[in-house]
Parts: sequence; C-alpha cells; structure tokens
Amino acid sequence: MRSPSAPVYRRRDLVLFIAGRFLSSVAMLVQSVAVGWEIYDLTRDPLALGLVGLCQFVPMFLLTLPAGDIADRFDQRRIFTLAVTAEAMASGMFLALTFAHTHVVWPFYGVLVFFGAARGIAGPASQSLLPFLVPRERLPRAIAFSSSSLQVAVLTGPALGGFLYALGPAFAYGVCCASFLGAGAVALFLRGRRREPGAETLTTAVERVAEGVRFVRTRPVILGAISLDLFAVLLGGATALLPIYARDILHVGPMGLGFLRSAPAIGAAIVAGLLGRKPLARHAGRVMFSAVAVFGIATIVFGLSTNFYLSLGALATLGAADMLSVFIRQSLIQFSTPDAMRGRVSAVSVLFIGASNELGEFESGLTAAWFGTVPAVVIGGIGTLIVVGAWMGLFPRLRRVDRLTDVTAEAGSSST
Repeated sequence: MRSPSAPVYRRRDLVLFIAGRFLSSVAMLVQSVAVGWEIYDLTRDPLALGLVGLCQFVPMFLLTLPAGDIADRFDQRRIFTLAVTAEAMASGMFLALTFAHTHVVWPFYGVLVFFGAARGIAGPASQSLLPFLVPRERLPRAIAFSSSSLQVAVLTGPALGGFLYALGPAFAYGVCCASFLGAGAVALFLRGRRREPGAETLTTAVERVAEGVRFVRTRPVILGAISLDLFAVLLGGATALLPIYARDILHVGPMGLGFLRSAPAIGAAIVAGLLGRKPLARHAGRVMFSAVAVFGIATIVFGLSTNFYLSLGALATLGAADMLSVFIRQSLIQFSTPDAMRGRVSAVSVLFIGASNELGEFESGLTAAWFGTVPAVVIGGIGTLIVVGAWMGLFPRLRRVDRLTDVTAEAGSSST
C-alpha cells in the first residue's frame, strides 16, 4: 500500500494546472486592457495609467510574503481557488461600475487595490505548486510547457481584450469573471504529492517569513537571478504606456492596442515551445544575461519606433528575450529550493518580479509625465543595459552557471 507521502504523479495534473493558470492569465490580461483603455479614455493622463500599477503593487507588496508562508503551511490548491474567486469578484465590481456608467476614476482604483490583494495571495500558491505535480527530472520541461501556455495566454488575452472592449466593457469584464471562476474550479481537481508531514516548524509567522527572505539572500544564484529580472521589469516595463502608443503615436485604436499587448507573447511563445522540446543544456548564466540585454535593446527600439509593424517586431523580440530569462530564473529557483521553503521562496520571487510589473507601470507613467512617453521608454531600456553590466560584476557565480541542474537545494549555488 502506498504511503501518504509517496509521490503520485499524473499527466492529468499537469494539464489541469496549465489550464487553470491559462484561464486566470487570460482573464487578468483582458481586464488589464479594458481597465487601461477605460481609465486613459476618462483622463488622457499618463500618470493615471501609472496609478493603475501602483494600486495593485501596494497590496501585493504587503501580502505576498505572508501569503508565501501560508502556502508552505496549507494546501496551495485551496489557497489558489480562494484567491482567483476573489479576482472574479473584482471583475464583477468592474462590471457593476460599467453598468453604473461611472465617469470618475477613483472607484476603479479601489477595485484595483482589492484585485492586487487577491493577486498577492494567489501568486505564491500558484508558483510553488508545480514541483508537487511533476517529478524532478521532468521539471524543466514542465516549466517550459507551463511558461508556453502562459505566453499563449499573453498572446490571446490582450487581443481578446481589445476585441471584447470594442464590443463594450461589459463583455470584457463578464468574460474575466467567468474565466477566474473556471480557473478556481479546475484547481480543486489537482492531486499530485503533498509535503512531508514534518516540514512545518513551530516558529512564528514573522520568523518563517524572515527565514524565506534569508534563504534567498544567502543564495547568490537565486538572489542575482531574481534581482536582475526585477530591475529589467522595473526599468523596461513599457506596457503601461501602450494605450498612449496605440492612441497618440501609432494611431491604431483599441484593436491595435490588443495586438501590441499580444506581440511580446508571439516571440515568447516561440521560445517557450522550443524550450519545451529541447530545454537549455549549457551556459545558462551567460544566456540569461544576454537575454536581458536583448530585452533592453528591444525596449529602446520600440520606444523610438513610429511604425506599427516595427513596433510589433520590437515587442516580439522583447518577449522572446524575456521568456528565455524567465525560464532560466524559474528553473534555478525550483532546483535550488527544498519543498518546505517553496511557498516562501516563490513569494519572494513574486514580490520581486510580479509586483515589480505593477511598480514598473507606475514608474513608466511617472517618467512619461515628467519627460514624455518616448524618452521614458528609451531611458528604461538604457537603464536595463546598465543593470546587466553591473549584475555581471556583482553576481559572478550566476554568470558562471553552466547546467541548470548544477544548482542544488542544499547549496543554492553552482557546483562548478
């Protein structure tokens, strides 16, 4: 008879996991297009778009680390279900604002704060779950397939958002609400293995959270990978300004905005598909730094472009480079983290990367208000290249990582 802690892996679990994340990602992206366009339509103010990111960043910043501790102590499947149900409620609130013909922006910001709180809770539970659904030797391919599905969501979500918004905001928010609820229902059917019974400690919540932060801080490979992506996203996050490019620079309207939002996923989906077939074998550290550098260069090209098709190409290149960097970062984290710490380490990653997307949106909106839209994007791309050069010197161990499996949970650093 199989013991309760024995690993039980089923291909069905991976399919369900990917389906749930796909539904929630599509819903989030459709909603992002709808909210961004509606707020800019009401205000015509770049800073108003920046506040969309800030309203989500603050609750994510406050809740993500405690949520990581919760994910290490309770069933991630149920936590994720509750969180995406809250996200569905946020979509319902946007739908209510639409039916009420709201012409001021502060109610939208209030709902975004609630939505950011739900995202802060969902992130660690979702990111820490995959290693419990697939065996270690299949983890790189599972990460690639999961990332590929997310990029398909990024590809289809914004375009769907532009199409639905053209039909009316109510259509967009209604689809979001249904998709979030579907993602929560799918997560309830996940099985896989559970943590070992002795994994929990008797320390306080604050001590457990601090332990997760300390684990990341003392692993140069993890800290370097997470912080590199943090600053790349923070400085190179031009997506918050896409409504301005679509309306005022490229003159392509909400449908064009949907294609612009989808363009990074085209390149990313191609790279993710290739990685699913043949995961990266060698020179992981150098490839990661090169990918982030390409991300910065593509950001500069997009910022300067006034041609719709060149802009699409730059965004696709940006997405391909980002996908390669994300794959390496996620693999390094998963191979370096023991089961008992996965929720807290994933929380640090979500806080650095996920929340920095929203903080990057605020930074882009603020710099666009100060310097103008095009200079803000170009400055961000140049800043990304500066960070790449600095991080290569600050984290030589990350630069020297060869195979992803060289990094172990015990050392958290390259064995070479």
